[in-house]
Formats: sequence, C-alpha cells, structure tokens
Amino acid sequence: MHDAGQDWWKSGKYIEWYVDEPLVSENKFLAKTPDVGPIPTFEHAKGQLPQPHWPANEPAVRAYWKAWELAWGNLRTPAKGSGFVSPYIDTAFNDCLFLWDSAFIVQFGRYGERAFPFQRTLDNLYARQHRDGFICREVRVADGSDQWNRASPMGTGPNVFAWAEWNHFENFGDVDRLAEVYAPIAAYHRWTRKHRTWKDGGYWTTGLACGMDNMPRVPEGVDSGMEHGWMTWVDATCQALLSAKLLRQMAELLGRPDAIEAAKEEQHLAQLIQSKLWNNSTGCFHDLDRDGHHHPAKSVAAFWALLAGACSPSQVARLTEHLRDPKSFNRTHRVPTLAADAPHYDSETGGYWCGAVWAPTTYMVLRGLSRVGEDTLAFDIARNHHTNVVKVFEDTGTLWENYAPDSVRPGKPAKADFVGWTGLPPIAVLLEYVFGLRPIDARKDKLLWDVRLTEEFGVDKYPLGRSASLSLCCSERKRSTDEPDVKITSDRPVEVIVRWDGGEKTVKA
Repeated sequence: MHDAGQDWWKSGKYIEWYVDEPLVSENKFLAKTPDVGPIPTFEHAKGQLPQPHWPANEPAVRAYWKAWELAWGNLRTPAKGSGFVSPYIDTAFNDCLFLWDSAFIVQFGRYGERAFPFQRTLDNLYARQHRDGFICREVRVADGSDQWNRASPMGTGPNVFAWAEWNHFENFGDVDRLAEVYAPIAAYHRWTRKHRTWKDGGYWTTGLACGMDNMPRVPEGVDSGMEHGWMTWVDATCQALLSAKLLRQMAELLGRPDAIEAAKEEQHLAQLIQSKLWNNSTGCFHDLDRDGHHHPAKSVAAFWALLAGACSPSQVARLTEHLRDPKSFNRTHRVPTLAADAPHYDSETGGYWCGAVWAPTTYMVLRGLSRVGEDTLAFDIARNHHTNVVKVFEDTGTLWENYAPDSVRPGKPAKADFVGWTGLPPIAVLLEYVFGLRPIDARKDKLLWDVRLTEEFGVDKYPLGRSASLSLCCSERKRSTDEPDVKITSDRPVEVIVRWDGGEKTVKA
C-alpha cells in the first residue's frame, strides 16, 4: 500500500491511498505521447465512409449522413495538459468524456474507422486509469480530472470496455489492439470485482453509475440515482459475466495465463444469474434485494443476460416473449427501457429512463438476440426502431437523445442533435440489422449477409478486416423466400455467407 504524499498526518489534507493493481504497470496508455494531429473535415472524410443506397427509402439514407455529419462536429483533439492521448469523439452531453456513452458511440464509429480513429476515443479513458485499476465514468476533457471520486458509489460504470473492444476486433481482426488494451481493461475489471460485489459475488451499482439514471429499481426511500439500495443489480452482474468471458477469450488469444482467473468468475456468475436473478413466475431476470426478493419491475437491464450468454434455452424462450408482448416491451417504438406493465412506466414521454427508447439499450438487445440466434425477432425490432428514428428525423430534421415509447416523437427530456450514441440506429442498426451485414471472422475476411429486405439495397466501401473494402448490392425481390440476386465486389478476396428466408449460399469475391 502506498500513499500519494508525505507527512499527510501533519498537513491535514486529503490524499489518495491505493492498493496497486499489478496490471496497471502494463498500461502503455499512461505514458503515451498525445496525438494532436489535425482532424479531417467531414467533406474530406465523407468519401471514405460506407455509402448506403436504398432507393425505396431515401429518408433513411439522409438520416445516415446526418448522423455522420453530427458526429464529425463532435470530433476533438486532446487539450494540452488533459492527459488525453488521442483524437476522440466527444460525448456531446457536458464537458466530460463518458465511459458508458463512449463504449456505445464507438459501435457505430467503427464503420468510419478508416476516416477517423473512433475506437481511440477509449484510449483517453485508459490513459486516466488510477494505480488501483479504477477509471472514472466521467473524465473532464479540459484537464483530464475525474468528475467523481473513486470512493463514490456513482464513480464508475458500467463494465463494458471488454465488449466495446471485442466488437471492434470482430470487425477488423486487430489482434495488436487487443494486446494493447487488455491490461487496462483487465485491471478495471479487477477493480470492479473488488469494490462492486457482495459476498456471493453478485455486483451492485447505482442509477447514475449504470447509466439509467432515474429508473425505479431500488426500495422506497432510497435514491435511485445515487444509492445501491443493497441490491444485486442484474445489468451490472451480467456485464461482469460478459467482461469476464471476453477477457478469458482475449487472454487465450494472446497466450496470457490470466484466462484461468477469468474463467473461474465466468462460471460462478453464470450460475448465480440463472439461480438467483431469474424469476420463474415472471419469466424474466430481476434485481435482487438484500432479503432475496426480486424487484417486481421488468426493465431492459434483464436483456444483458442474453448478450452475456447467461440464459438456458428455456430462459431465452421466455425472456424473448416479453419483447413480443405489447403489454411488456413490444410498444409503438421498441424497446422501451421499462416494461409497459411497470408501475412507473411513462407512456407519454418515456420519462427519461422510465420507458423511453434509448439507442444504446436497444442496440444491446439486438446484439443479445444475435447471440442466441433470434435473428427474425432482431430484424423486426431493428426495423421498427430504425423506422421510428427516421420518421422523427423527417419530422424534426435531427436525431434525439431518446424517444417516446408509445408515439413517434422525441422523448422528454431529450437533447436534440444527439450524436452521441443516437448515431447507432441510422448507422450501425441500418448496416448490421436492416441490411443484415455482420462480420463472422474478420481475420479471414468472412462476412454474414442476412438478407431480409425485399427492396433493392446495398452499400459501397463497406470495411471488413484490416483492409478489405466491399461493394454489395441486392436486387429487388417479390418475396422474402426468393433467392437474393446479389452482386459483391472486393479489393481483396472475401467470403460472404448470404442467408435469406429458407436458404443460404456462400459467395466468394
């Protein structure tokens, strides 16, 4: 144990004490020289971005380019003395770079990676890691200081760094980046395990720390944003499982002995989630109070269990039924963050996290559905979400922080021009779910094309792996069961598995 100063008992001043985390010594971002090179203009970068075409839906294409234009307006270089090391995309919320937001912003940003290094946004958070592994959830962009004290219950979260980096790896197969980011991510995971768990290994968080600020998930009289309420939180516990699982896969890929440690927690958390957080009468995962009772409300937090691989087949079947049920999550705009049958559900505006539709949580649900093979349901939800976001864009001319669940309009309160993570539906959801383009193995330049639209559509300059650039076009079909007539060209050999309603074929280009 080390102190951060000398004669502290004489000065009476507050200082930081740390139990050093050995993995932090491997964090190379702490000593990196800042990259303050110029940011390309949007006009210059636009030609390097994927170019979608969908003749029957020009508003969707306009919304796509609006999202990129707004994103470009938020690109920044490190301020002198901030400790930031890379150009980044600002969160577009306040004067801080947010962990939660950034992890989702880079999910659409990776499609623009060849024009701007969006993934490097996370490098600035790794560069502000403390000696014990802590990374604050909000870091001030002006001077790199923490917005929250590391002892605060709201100080950090959620634990999604590993997921954000693994998704990038799936697109580009960049093993070198995994080797670079492994140590800070694993150190952060160890910090959360040490400081955010109960005796049984379940994790806690708070409304602000989990990112869903005002969602009612704690006992009456407890502040939903700032206190844990002695609850085991289902999203925090599932995120820890997902992080442990991906750290184990990274460690195996990189030949690190840390894989054994991650595997032990992975097995324990999977059993805990299934046995303690599952409610058989509701068919859903719930937060758990200190007396072993489930919080009654169903929330979008439960669907982290799909993404984490925490569900048995029967649990998958019952959990996904809630996404089909109009009394639960199948509303006018899918997926509300709080189920419609919850007491505090706000049908009119969404009430921020009391039922509003948010791009990151809907995207998480889609990725979870892909994880368990519910591709048809994923497409239905993605098409609904994308269509509603585009309709509001047509009505208002912009993209919003969140959306109302039972009408086609922005939520309230909601920031306008929010890109921000609302770049997800017009970019990532369009490419991955509406168009159906999802990498299988980027290291082998292998792509899945899950064709579900019957109109003509496609995309040029689609990035795959470290250097492949694809042009993909699907002709109009009369029925979804008709074999797609596709044209695929690439500047290097690629393999595309084309799947449709009732068939599959492999195309080499």
